[in-house]
Amino acid sequence: MKTKMKIEVIASTKVGYVLPKEEAMDFSGKSAGICYLPDTLETLFSEPPEKTKKRVMGNIQSGHHSVFGHPTYNLSLEGVPKILAMILNNEKIYNTSEKSARYTVMQPSIQEKELYEKWIEIYKKQIMEKYPNFEEKRVKKLAQENARYLISIFTPATVMEYTVNFGQLNYIINWAKDYITNEPDTEFSIKLKQVFKEFLNEMPDLEVEGLDSRLKARKFSFFAQRKNRKEEFGENYCTTYLASFAQIAQAQRHRTLSYEMTLLDVPQYYIPHIIRGTELENEWIEDISSLKEFFPQGMLVQVNERGTIENFVLKCMERLCGAAQLEIMEQTNLIMQKYLEAVKDNKELYNYLLPYSKGARCTFPGWKCSSPCIFGGKNAMNRII
Repeated sequence: MKTKMKIEVIASTKVGYVLPKEEAMDFSGKSAGICYLPDTLETLFSEPPEKTKKRVMGNIQSGHHSVFGHPTYNLSLEGVPKILAMILNNEKIYNTSEKSARYTVMQPSIQEKELYEKWIEIYKKQIMEKYPNFEEKRVKKLAQENARYLISIFTPATVMEYTVNFGQLNYIINWAKDYITNEPDTEFSIKLKQVFKEFLNEMPDLEVEGLDSRLKARKFSFFAQRKNRKEEFGENYCTTYLASFAQIAQAQRHRTLSYEMTLLDVPQYYIPHIIRGTELENEWIEDISSLKEFFPQGMLVQVNERGTIENFVLKCMERLCGAAQLEIMEQTNLIMQKYLEAVKDNKELYNYLLPYSKGARCTFPGWKCSSPCIFGGKNAMNRII
């Protein structure tokens, strides 16, 4: 006789409720009991607390930590530096709602603020000259988006909600501790260690001894463990390029793809397209270079991107668009051209990619845009702002 399906909620998020870690451990222990369920869920959930606790400790010691992924926490983080948000967002196991830095007026240090405000006005003028039909509100937002390349990734400006499971949160806590203890001191790491110290100091008491990834030798995935990787394109792909910190923050939204970064030995900086080849280019480089010790968002780093061909197409559906950040749109298009060239002798893969290579996503087969941009399918790929 076929068993009738039964679905019910056994736990859920509740606004304003802070789940004590003892309850999170108890729930994880009961979840672990499902793996070897001898009776019913009702019997398991009413078992003596000592039995559940024994199972919890056994799972911690054995490294079977997936059961601790069932309880979740919704964290509110205010005054968070961009770099911390990027590190957290690279771990895949999360949900986040983050205040956008693309269109937000920033409040950085005096030195950054002076240059930031200077370049907002310069970009406003450049945008109005190149696109006289843009309304004032759009001009202002785009000027802010480009001027924010000057702002440090260590500026405490981000506000975000970060939802993460109990086990992963403990991993993150321990990765931060390991970075503080074991990462060699550099100009960058010294700044980041201070960020992690503040993060740990502000973190509610949710840490459980032994619930870490040391048995699995894991670390934060944001930092590349290998500097060089062979570039290849096929069913799966691997490519390395230079990108600003701002672009990586956009790319991380594609959690089906893998991203990791390496700092450059000699600093380089992103030059917004609208001033390339003009007399303003050298002035921009001079100004942003003067902020190198702040690690501005426009500083370039080496990025390695890996994934499947299907998930690359999904990225194209988001980033080949007139409303997307220009830098990531251009980079995604460059990868598409490299991909096509690499698989030109593989008819199946080439034909799979081809429909997504002829313009912005509004030219894609079956795509219907709910909020068309002002550029259109062809011009979106040629814009300079």
